[in-house]
Amino acid sequence: MFANLIFALVVSLVVQAVFFAFAATLKTDKVTDLSYALTFVLIAVTLLGRSGVEGAAPVVLAGMVVAWGVRLASYLLHRIWSIGRDERFDGIREDFWRFLKFWAFQGLAVWVIMFPVALWFSRPEPWAPWMALGVTIWLVGLVIETVADHQKFAFKRAPGGQGKWTDTGLWRYSRHPNYFGELLCWWGVYVFAAPGLGAWALLALAGPLAITGILLFATGIPTLDASARKKWGDDPAYQAYRARTRLLVPWPFGR
Repeated sequence: MFANLIFALVVSLVVQAVFFAFAATLKTDKVTDLSYALTFVLIAVTLLGRSGVEGAAPVVLAGMVVAWGVRLASYLLHRIWSIGRDERFDGIREDFWRFLKFWAFQGLAVWVIMFPVALWFSRPEPWAPWMALGVTIWLVGLVIETVADHQKFAFKRAPGGQGKWTDTGLWRYSRHPNYFGELLCWWGVYVFAAPGLGAWALLALAGPLAITGILLFATGIPTLDASARKKWGDDPAYQAYRARTRLLVPWPFGR
């Protein structure tokens, strides 16, 4: 069990170190999110290769992570090259130690989020009915996250959209529908893997709990909400949007 966890940790930290060296040298944030998504892909592919197990279940589990990671990486890369810079890193990319701290945190976060996958590949199971439920939850999340990202990017690129909060499509019913989709993806991965892990399922639970905590209480929603309040907090229209719109779960019938 622990061999795969250690392997995943090494891969995650090495990938972050390589990308950090590039980013710190050029003082750029164009590869920060890209490296995040690609690290998941690399860990999933190498765990699949190391397992040597045949059958549908290992391929499906690795495929879930790879599909999620490739989709996110391609979107984030397109976005950062379109907007030029990520304002979240203003004052950070120029500070070596603060920038290094971010990359170290990112590497550890990827590792913990991948606990269910790393542990499952330590004792892979043949296809079972509960896995279909996990795939379904994951697929719903992927669709929601993809649609939400596309809607926000299109809104921001439209005339007048850059200086306004997104309130169309799924964003009309949730202030963070993309994060809701992402959480569904990783809880779907856990549902897929956990029943076959026995008592190790408790340790694997650290994965979905970590991404939930990061998005709800750390660098996800709190950071974006603080930025939005700074920009539009005094705007009555924005205050009305916050008052009528749910924080996370898209719901068309009010808060």
